[in-house]
Amino acid sequence: MEVSEQRIAQKTPASEQVRQHPRVRVGEPFPCSLALVGLKRWLTSDEGGLGVVYDVSAKGARVMTQVLISPGDRIAINLRLPNQAMSTFIELATVRWGKGQTYGIEFQGVSSPADTRLQIFLDRLSMPPSVSAP
Repeated sequence: MEVSEQRIAQKTPASEQVRQHPRVRVGEPFPCSLALVGLKRWLTSDEGGLGVVYDVSAKGARVMTQVLISPGDRIAINLRLPNQAMSTFIELATVRWGKGQTYGIEFQGVSSPADTRLQIFLDRLSMPPSVSAP
């Protein structure tokens, strides 16, 4: 990175930096369920629980939940995307950040069918609202 690029990056707040996969704020938050995966699942009494998704992208989501998770935890998450017959199961995701009961989740183990359902949902969200004729 050149010196001028470093200066721009330092002056630009993280919230203004462009994401590789921009988050889309959902009009109506939708439910999800999540559970720890791997060794940590067996070392805790918490078997998972419910959450609400507020933002979503092709590679992650912002979720609010009472489930006790921490940055670095590996989880499985089942998204109940609106207007879709089947839920979208993400086999592996990592908690990247947390603030209160809100967490940033990065998707990693996404099957092809789950990726397709997620893309259809994101495409619908990014379409401008249709204007109905009187």
